[in-house]
Parts: sequence; C-alpha cells; structure tokens
Amino acid sequence: MKPRRTALAALTALLAAGLTALPAAPAGADETEQVRNGTFDDGTAPWWTTGNLTAAVDDGRLCADVPGGTANRWDAIIGQNDIPLTAGETYRFSFSASGTPAGHPVRALVGLAVAPYDAYYEVSPQPSVSGDRYSYTFTAPTDTAQGQVAFQVGGSAEPWRICLDDVSLLGGAQPEPYEPDTGPRVRVNQVAYLPSGPKNATLVTDATTALPWQLKDAGGTVVARGASVPRGVDASSGQNVHSIDFGRYDKRATGLTLVADGETSRPFDIGTDAYRRLRTDAVKYYYTQRSGTAIRDDLRPGYARPAGHVGVAPNQGDTDVPCQPGVCDYRLDVSGGWYDAGDHGKYVVNGGISVWELLSTYERSLHVPGGTPAAFGDGTLEIPESGNKVPDLLDEVRWELEFLLKMQVPAGQPLAGMAHHKIHDENWTGLPLLPSADPQKRELHPPTTAATLNLAAAAAQAARLYAPYDRAFAARALTAARTAWAAALAHPGVYADEDDGIGGGAYPDREIQDEFYWAAAELYLTTGEKTYRDHVLASPVHTADLFGPLGFDWARTGAAARLDLATVPSRLPGRDAVRRSVVQGADRYLATLTAHPYGLPYAPENNVYDWGSSHQVLNNAVVLATAYDLTGARKYRDGAVQSMDYILGRNALNISYVTGYGEVNAHRQHSRWYARQLDPALPDPPAGTLSGGPNSSIQDPVAQAKLQGCVGQFCYLDDIQSWSTNETTVNWNAALARMAAFVADQR
Repeated sequence: MKPRRTALAALTALLAAGLTALPAAPAGADETEQVRNGTFDDGTAPWWTTGNLTAAVDDGRLCADVPGGTANRWDAIIGQNDIPLTAGETYRFSFSASGTPAGHPVRALVGLAVAPYDAYYEVSPQPSVSGDRYSYTFTAPTDTAQGQVAFQVGGSAEPWRICLDDVSLLGGAQPEPYEPDTGPRVRVNQVAYLPSGPKNATLVTDATTALPWQLKDAGGTVVARGASVPRGVDASSGQNVHSIDFGRYDKRATGLTLVADGETSRPFDIGTDAYRRLRTDAVKYYYTQRSGTAIRDDLRPGYARPAGHVGVAPNQGDTDVPCQPGVCDYRLDVSGGWYDAGDHGKYVVNGGISVWELLSTYERSLHVPGGTPAAFGDGTLEIPESGNKVPDLLDEVRWELEFLLKMQVPAGQPLAGMAHHKIHDENWTGLPLLPSADPQKRELHPPTTAATLNLAAAAAQAARLYAPYDRAFAARALTAARTAWAAALAHPGVYADEDDGIGGGAYPDREIQDEFYWAAAELYLTTGEKTYRDHVLASPVHTADLFGPLGFDWARTGAAARLDLATVPSRLPGRDAVRRSVVQGADRYLATLTAHPYGLPYAPENNVYDWGSSHQVLNNAVVLATAYDLTGARKYRDGAVQSMDYILGRNALNISYVTGYGEVNAHRQHSRWYARQLDPALPDPPAGTLSGGPNSSIQDPVAQAKLQGCVGQFCYLDDIQSWSTNETTVNWNAALARMAAFVADQR
C-alpha cells in the first residue's frame, strides 16, 4: 500500500495504522495544573503581551485594551510560555473571558511557543460583555517543554477590551464523553433517489426479525409498504441493522419519508434535479479555490475575497518564488492554480490527479451514449471565462493546468524538465486566514519523479481535449508532457522526502511504476506513438490488479491509466483485455456493495477507514460506472448510483458528507477561509463541497480527544479543527464531480 498524505498541521510523525492514533490518559489519572497564575491573584507574571497591548489586573482579572486597525489575530497576543505537554495525555483547557464591545473573536490556543508555532488545539469564541466560561478537552500530539497558552486578539478595525480569568490547563483530564447525534434510526439518502434507480435504506434496530416499513409522501399518506430484511451486526459501525428496499416505487416526489420501528427518516426526494445541481456545484467549487485572482461576489455571492499570493502585502506572493535552501538557485513564477485543501499549499501530485478526474468527467461525456457535454458548456459554471466559447469545465481546469506547467524546471537547469513537487508556506499558518492575509515566505520544494509524471499525464490528456478550442495551448501542453516524460526516464528515482511536512503536506510516494504507466497511457492516447504504446504494454502495472479495497487516488494512479485505456478510443493491442479487467474490478466492488448493510462499495481491511474515505467510496463507484459504460449491464449502473446513498446520508452517522445537500450535512470542513465556525464574518464551504469523511487513524487532536476507540464509520467529526476527518481537497471534489455527472446522466 502506498503511503498516504501526511498531516496538514506539521504532525506527520503521528500517522497511525490502528483504530486510534494516540493512547488516552489512564483512568483515574491525577489532574495537574500546567498554567501558572491563571487566576491573576499574583499580578500578571509570568503572562506576557505584545507591545501594542496595555494590560493590567482589574478586579481580579487580566484586562487588556486592544488597539484597532490590526490585520491578523496574532498581531495582538496575551500568552504564557514554557508549558510542558506530554504526547497522548488529555488536557482540559478552560478560561473565562469577556469582551467590550461584544462580537470580537478570540483565538485561544495551546501550541508550540517556538518555530514552527504549531497549534495543537484552538478555538475562537466571541465573549460577551458580561463574560462567559469556556472549557474544552484535547489530546496532546507530542512531547514538549516549550508549550504555550495564548489568546490572539488582533484583527479588529476598532479598539476593544478583553478580560481573562481562571485560565487553566489541566493535565491528566478525562476525555469528555462524545455521543454523536445520529438522528432517526432510519438512514436514507437525504437528497434524492432516481425514479428508475435502486432505493435502499438502512434501519438501526435491536430487532432480529423483519419489521414493517411505510413510505409516506409529503402529506403523510402511505404510498408504499413492505418488510425489512435483518442483516445482523454491521462491522463498519458496530450497529445491528436491517435493510429496506423500496425500489418498486418509481414516482417523482419531494418530501418523502420512510417510517419503520417507530422512527421516521429525514426527508428525501425521488427525482433527478438534485444531481444536475450537484454536478454543477461540485465543479463550481474550484473557482473559490483559485489562487492568484480575486474571487468575485457577483459570481459567488458571499465568497468574495481579494487575490491571494500575488505579492501584495502582507503576501510574499507566488510570482517570484525561491526554492528551499540548497534546492536550486533560480526563482519561478508559480502563481495561479488551486489551493489544494483548506491550507495555502499547491501540490503537483494532487493537482495532477484532480485535473485527470475532471477532464475524464468531460471526456466521458464525449464518448458514451447519453453523455451530456453541454452540462459543462460555456456559461454553465459562472466563472470569469464564461462567454469565451470554450466549455467552462475546460476553462476551470486550465487555471490549474497553467500552474502545473509553471512548476516545470526550466531548460538549462539541473533536472530540467522535471516538476517541483509542491509550493507552500515556510511554516504552518493558523485558522482562520484568508489567502490574501498570509504573511509567510513561500518556497518551491525539490522536483520529484512522481510530480514530473503527474505533469506528463495531465498535460498529455489536456493536449487532446483542448485542441479543438486552443491549438497553441494544446501544443504547449503536449511539449511539456513529452519533456516531462523524458526527464522522468532520465531521473526515475527522485522521491519526495517523507519528513518534508512543515508548512504543507509531504505527499511522499516511493512506488511510481503506476505513475510511469499513467503518463505513458495518456501520451499514447493523445499521440498514438509506438514508444508510449510499448511502455504501456511492457509495464507490470498493465496486467496488475488495480482495483483493491481502497481504490485509487493521488498515490495510486494506475487505475487512471486503466480506465482511460478502456474508454478513450485507441488502437491499443489487447484493449479487450483492458476492458475486461475494469469489469472484473467492478464485479468485486459490486460484491462488496451487495454484502454491505449500508450498501457501499468500500470495505477496507479490518474496517480501518482511510484518510479521505468518502472520495475512495466515490472512486470505487467510478469503476462501477465505467463498467456500465463498457457493458450496458444495469447491475453496474445501479451499483454506481446506490454508492451515492452513503455519501448523501445513508450511513451510520446519518449525515450527508456534501455541504448544502441533505437536511443534515457536513459544513464545518477544515479550511482557513471557509471558516465560519471560527469567524462569523467568513462563510461555510460552498454547496457541493465534499468532506473527507471517516478516518480511523484520527490524527488531529480534536478527533483524538473525542473519538478514541471509534469503529469505522464513527471516526468522523464535522469540526473545522478535525483536519484528519473533515478536510476538503481538490482531488476529493473531483471524485464527487465525476459521480454526480454520471448519476445526472441516468434516465
């Protein structure tokens, strides 16, 4: 198995293979106070403040007058250093605070007092004038004697006053019991079932025999009825469950509910409109991820923001970026592209697979019966390029492609033609933080073979799809792809450093035969040339089984090649065998789905859910959808369609993992600018944003504090601080876009 993406908070050493990432504090452990003089009975020592604060003890509290006109939270700080923390120990962080006037967010955190200033736990309450008491628990991720408790109070245009009291950090605290609110025990796709598609639900119940169910319309009239099928204990959730099949009901309707065992499901529709909206929203997501351009409010109301990383203070910008020390002696303009996730980094290996899946979504529409390329046509996505007579999806993806091309090492330099692995901040930044307010130094990280092959694959695919609209750009992309391919052959073993995870994810990958296979496949499909065909046919990946339980992603790219070789017209010898291998993979996923009480084509070994499990469910569904495109067999179509049920609410937590879809949906994804949970002036993620979903390794402190011992589907929190379970990324949304497009095409 390939290594996964490293943590987005400089905690790469904490990756775990089991169900829990860190041990909980032992039961009955003595609670030990780590903060000194948290009651301020002895004055202000050892607390410190930045020089722009006037702080003193007032009526037993530490009060400070905060000046107006600061730009960032950390421009004004009250803190205490030299606080010891122990890895794996649970701490209770509590304090009282008042704010005059009310409504000013306070970034209260426990973290590292020295570079890289990691925040191990943070919250952003808005204290009232009368004062409020706050209490939280978290698990420390590392040992340090240089911990810090800090209250960052800058970032306000107007002056205000904060008062603190009873600041406490108790070690040896017991984690607070966490019981997720899973709502009614009847779990359904909360968005929509297709009129002609499968309609299944899961009932959580102690009953061991069949139970009656009723389907009711919006007015409460029973329109269908039947009996559930007991399934026993579902290993992925630990729940005793029944299955309910109401597929015979095929009338379009809104506001339906399913009633069983005294419980009424959340409402849902039967129809196709929601998937047409989702097809668009999942791709519209990318505009607000753009770097290097202002986001327009007229195009995305509520999401306007200044351009990020264009060299306007406090940005140091992406238009003239140096390498990390010792990596190179040149500078590159690497502006543009998409921010990869909720941080400010841009990564070639994640960008490459994202470009491929979005372009393949479009390319599929050109080749399969019932495909609808017009769904991504000019004007469909409401982006600045709309109206230029180019399909909007191609315009949006080009924003990332232009960035990928800029990441290529210039001619005349060592490793010329290869691609730098990534570009991001020198150190991690905290939340919330608009891209335009990021003051960190930006750095190019070393070129790698994996990044180079991602560039080759994505640019080669682009060359054939953009040719009808911009032949010059297509030719430039193909030239870059050929150059990258030659550079990768010349430097086949240049790998990303697994420890290069400060300021951005490391994305390590030392198994890159699949990237060679993928790049060769895309170059062959675009050019038809023998040299690329021969590499495809000679690669051991060509005959390998690529459709394992975890599916494909940025580190497992062989399936990208296999799917395109099976579906994009070519004269590849043995193409029928390639197509059969896809169908065989689909058969395996279909068997998994059929056996799973929640009806999803994803059953990782020991139910250890991987980082980004929701997109792995979707990518396994892509294989089912492709098998349908290849064979026309209804079972594959129904399996692909049914896989969306899990994503949209038919799961153990009874939550839709897509923002804005379903009565209860994930909307607190980890992000520095979709950060309403921390700052009410900022928005939640836009509709159509996919959450990463359950992750058994729970690497972040918030998940560790609440989810110790979680089983499979329960390893998830809809919390902005839970970056290991609730991240958003460009490659995950690409999987959502592809499956939403497939379902929207069904009749």
